[in-house]
Amino acid sequence: MTLQTLSPADQKRRSALAAMPPIERAETDGELRVTYGFRGVNPEQAIRYLEALGGEQVDDRTVEGVGWDAHLSTRVVPVGPSYRLTEVRITWTGDPDAVESVVLRFRLKAFRAPG
Repeated sequence: MTLQTLSPADQKRRSALAAMPPIERAETDGELRVTYGFRGVNPEQAIRYLEALGGEQVDDRTVEGVGWDAHLSTRVVPVGPSYRLTEVRITWTGDPDAVESVVLRFRLKAFRAPG
């Protein structure tokens, strides 16, 4: 997905997302590994989003697509003194172009329509 194929609204969202860096980002031997955390999206929703982006679920926490795979994990994080949220962490690995494309599309979808 290039900037030219994004709608004007998604171009604005992309700019907002740029302010939120990944938890992890590394590229070695031509493979990109990037991890983001998402609050307000449960694992089942995340898997559906990934499937809608061309992936296929291979087990309860892994989705594979052309040139990329995504592994999901969860953790409970405190929000304020008495409230807890489940954060879904997704680690994508694979071809850098494929990973960059699916990560951007996933983040835009999660940003637009959590829940």
